[in-house]
Amino acid sequence: MEEKILKRTAVFIMTLSVVFCLGVFHFPRLRTVSEELIASIKERRTKTEAERLDMTELELMAYNNKQAEEETGKKPSFTGQIRLELPLGVLGSDLKINSDYLRQKIEIRIPYAGESYLYEYPMLGSGENVESLTYQKQENYGVLEFIMSQVYEPQVSYDDDYYYLDFLEPQELYDKVIVIDAGGGGDDSGVVKQGILEKNVNLDIVLQLKEIFDASPDENIGVYYTRTTDENPNRKLRKTLIDKTNADLFIGVYANATQSGRMSSIHGTQVWYGETESEMGMGSKDLAQICLEEITAATGSSNKGLMKEKDDSVISGSRASAVLIKVGFMTNQQELDLLCTKEYQYKAAQGIYHAIKRFFKEKG
Repeated sequence: MEEKILKRTAVFIMTLSVVFCLGVFHFPRLRTVSEELIASIKERRTKTEAERLDMTELELMAYNNKQAEEETGKKPSFTGQIRLELPLGVLGSDLKINSDYLRQKIEIRIPYAGESYLYEYPMLGSGENVESLTYQKQENYGVLEFIMSQVYEPQVSYDDDYYYLDFLEPQELYDKVIVIDAGGGGDDSGVVKQGILEKNVNLDIVLQLKEIFDASPDENIGVYYTRTTDENPNRKLRKTLIDKTNADLFIGVYANATQSGRMSSIHGTQVWYGETESEMGMGSKDLAQICLEEITAATGSSNKGLMKEKDDSVISGSRASAVLIKVGFMTNQQELDLLCTKEYQYKAAQGIYHAIKRFFKEKG
């Protein structure tokens, strides 16, 4: 009995010794393999991070979409075109959104978003109709800037974790779309008489018109302005806004002057129009006639008739029904005095508003 116990003990000790020796022999190799595996993972991770840093914002969003699909086994699905993840402690209502329709630019300001926001909070979605997308840190905000292929109206919604962004064409929101242009601006003063600048008269009338439209929320008309401040968008930008909104109408608001620029007795309202209905099928001449009738009725000014547009004007080649309204002559003392008054400017704006309404009503 004791002999059997001794034999079993000897076998156990020998087995333990063999296992120990084998372990000692292979441990360095196992350790090396483990270190190589960790190094490989780190290398791939570092490479991926470097690749992400070299990506544009649109490329990064496409990369995020792919990663999300690989993790879940299906394409990301959510309301809208783009989903932003809200930083910790930030509500959807805290984000600010601004549109520069003239330049087809949409800006989203995200409070407390740092320089690495897009890496810490992956943005998902589609870059369809987005020509460029940039992100930068500005003071206490992270700013996303979208340059769109045409004018889009941003539509937003949000929950506790995400901010959803969609882009709609004006025609998806409005029955009719118009562009209103206050002539001149910035370094283009237009006609200057007795210290009065035409650019300011034009803008004052347009701002009165804007107030009328803003006070009529029941009107399903989308109105886009080339300027509402003292800036001077170049002619290309003004004309591009017509095309990028696919506008039905373009209304330019200007003052008039004699060819010599000297003060005279010539006065009244004149309207220039774009291509005729037979040429373009857009009814520019009809619009011009309606504008002339409504403005002279509203202001009491005399009718100076219609004129075909010049080839180099902002309405040349326009696909929309397009007119330039010359409200009055700054080279006539009486009209110059009237054009500077808020009351007369409001009457002119009312005339333009009624002309727009009448044109759409008559054209159906």
